[in-house]
Amino acid sequence: MASIFLLAVTAQPVVAQVSRIDIRKFGAAGDGRRMNTLAIQRAIDRVAGAGGGVVEVGPGRWLTGVLTLKSGVELHLEAGAVLVGSERRADYGGARASALLVAEGQTKIGITGSGTIDGRGREVAADVIRMIEAGQLKDPDWPRENAWHQKRSNESNRPGIIQFGHCTDVRVDSVLLKDAACWVQTYTECVQLKLEHVRVESNAYWNNDGINVVDCQDVLIRGCQINADDDGICLKSSNKDKRCEQVVIEDCIVRSSASGIKFGTASHGGFRHIEIRRVKIYDTYRSAIALESVDGGILEDVRVEDVVANNTGNALFVRLGHRNQQSPPGSIRDVVIKGLRVEIPAGKPDKGYEMEGPVVDLAHNFFPASIVGIPGHPVEGIRLEDVEIDYKGAEIGLSAVVLPPKAEGRQRSDGWGLDSLQQVPERESDYPEFSMFGELPAWGLYVRHVNGLELRHVVLRREQGGFRPAMVFDDVQRLSIDQ
Repeated sequence: MASIFLLAVTAQPVVAQVSRIDIRKFGAAGDGRRMNTLAIQRAIDRVAGAGGGVVEVGPGRWLTGVLTLKSGVELHLEAGAVLVGSERRADYGGARASALLVAEGQTKIGITGSGTIDGRGREVAADVIRMIEAGQLKDPDWPRENAWHQKRSNESNRPGIIQFGHCTDVRVDSVLLKDAACWVQTYTECVQLKLEHVRVESNAYWNNDGINVVDCQDVLIRGCQINADDDGICLKSSNKDKRCEQVVIEDCIVRSSASGIKFGTASHGGFRHIEIRRVKIYDTYRSAIALESVDGGILEDVRVEDVVANNTGNALFVRLGHRNQQSPPGSIRDVVIKGLRVEIPAGKPDKGYEMEGPVVDLAHNFFPASIVGIPGHPVEGIRLEDVEIDYKGAEIGLSAVVLPPKAEGRQRSDGWGLDSLQQVPERESDYPEFSMFGELPAWGLYVRHVNGLELRHVVLRREQGGFRPAMVFDDVQRLSIDQ
């Protein structure tokens, strides 16, 4: 009994004096007009200097430039509080735009509360273009069109909302992140990262990834709601000596004009021990789930369970590529996808959103789910279980339409069949995308260069019949199909 009592006593929390400071005490004004950068930063510095605590942002519109969060500080936005980012590009630094809220190498930091952080992405992007055209800002991309026939300034010139690097014990909870000019929130090489009930409404400009987690460990993304112009929840790996590891994504709702949940495109170190469960995806232009390793990284021990995607342009895209020619190809192995339900529409799934994805040569309902490696480097150990994919509308392929001369990436076909497999290009070094191979010889599932594939209770449906078989397997070893 004595030892049990001692344990109970030592388990009691230690109550300490926690500093709480209202930014108004440092002269901040919530009128939406006065610049509050210095006042808010002084409040953050004071709390950090006192050993940690809470910086309180009350109701109002608090205009600010770049703020640096420091160890021990929680920035708390009350209901009705709006932290408003400056619309002037000059307020985000020189050669490379800073995010609005930054932290580097800090410990125990957080952003909490039901308030809003508004990045004013439309206004900032417009000011970037104004400065470029006035010769005040250099930009390598302007005004050249990209591969999708869009003109946009370089990502380095457009600020995001949150950028935390090399931090430990990070918590972002319940806030609304609105309209960034670039990636909404990015966490690089952080440890013990928790993103819970975070809301993202960011349709102001391109490259608006809702959540970017780069080479982080011990990550929980729970109960978040994402509506973004680029990838909804994206894991990246930019450091060949690091990887995203021990990540849980659960109970989230995602809308994207790119992919719902994506690993990549940056995939140098890789991704390991990832669990994704109970996610709803809707009105999403590209893939519901995209798992990509194209820069030499590993992708292994991934479990995806109970994902429902409605009005989404592609169900599943698993791609091992070789974009980074300076390193050998990476690997994809030990992936289980269970309880996946996807509805592919006949029309464009993100039509009507402010920044739509580009129009592709073929309707989205023409592209199958695909699992594709490269010659000599197969994807290994994949299981699809309890999967249903519904394709709406008619199947109309390139063999039924007249292509313009020299249509990029497309070849005229007299009709696909199993004798035409060799016509599917490898494109080992190309940017990975569900439509990258053009017209494929299967309408439901296309698999190439795979060693070890199990299909259990997989249902593929077409609303109207087509000219291709449902599934095609090319260079596939150890294939098991059960019901």
